[in-house]
Amino acid sequence: MFFLKDLPSRETLERYHDRFPTMQVDAVEKALILMQRGSQLIRRIDDYFARHDFSQLRYLILIVIDREPDREELSVTELAARLDVSKPVMTRTLKGLAEAGFVEISANEHDRRAKRVALTRAGKDKLQAILPGFYETIQDFMSKEDSHG
Repeated sequence: MFFLKDLPSRETLERYHDRFPTMQVDAVEKALILMQRGSQLIRRIDDYFARHDFSQLRYLILIVIDREPDREELSVTELAARLDVSKPVMTRTLKGLAEAGFVEISANEHDRRAKRVALTRAGKDKLQAILPGFYETIQDFMSKEDSHG
């Protein structure tokens, strides 16, 4: 998250440029705006998921499995490689998703230590229910972005 509400003015950035001549004012200004807007969007998305008793991480796990056109399951290792979370967080989140009935975790037939994760019907239904509002949240945010510059 980026917590700075009031970004530095162009004048402030130019003063910093005077002190640090290698600083590119345009690049820094654009990056600060991008970080602020991205953080605002993430907060809106988090609020949206909270209203649906879900979280961004739970959603991401489901969608990463669902977006595989030729597969119905992924290994825990594959999921961990595609998401930027620690192994304990992944394990805890998968356990919660399994307890809620959204995923099924099973042993790999070739390696009993490796676990496979598949969406259940409830997991697919949850995605079906939350995806339209998720996309609307993004579209609403971006339409305000377009109208404000």
